[in-house]
Amino acid sequence: MRKELQVAALENGTAIDHIPTAAVFNVVTLLQLQKLNNRITIGNNLKSSKMGAKGIIKVSDKYFREDEINRIALVAPNVNLNIIKNFDVVDKKKVVLPDEIIEIVRCNNPKCITNNEPMKTRFHVIDKEKVELQCHYCELKIKKEEVVLI
Repeated sequence: MRKELQVAALENGTAIDHIPTAAVFNVVTLLQLQKLNNRITIGNNLKSSKMGAKGIIKVSDKYFREDEINRIALVAPNVNLNIIKNFDVVDKKKVVLPDEIIEIVRCNNPKCITNNEPMKTRFHVIDKEKVELQCHYCELKIKKEEVVLI
């Protein structure tokens, strides 16, 4: 007898799939899911033929704006986004890093103006594959592992 744990089907909402297991809770934080009253299903360390193990997050009755979704690419590039209506996937997207990141990442340079004046951080994405950013103001380069979220 085979036993499997099934994640509940989503009637309407968003499923974020193929999240690297180490990034699942970063995605929760980035999207501020803890502040929502929607039904949320979080699965982590699930079997994946493509990745070995993966995470998935399903949010009922919520459709994210593109700028919200693009935040995910900072910690989990190449996740799949499935838009679900009446239990059917009506749209599938790959999450991509935008050309510019504003007010999501802190600059690691203590002398940068963004750390000393009340202003928004702004980074140019110089490598979308490896996730490398460059501060607009002090030009410091930050690699994915060095990213500190605001």
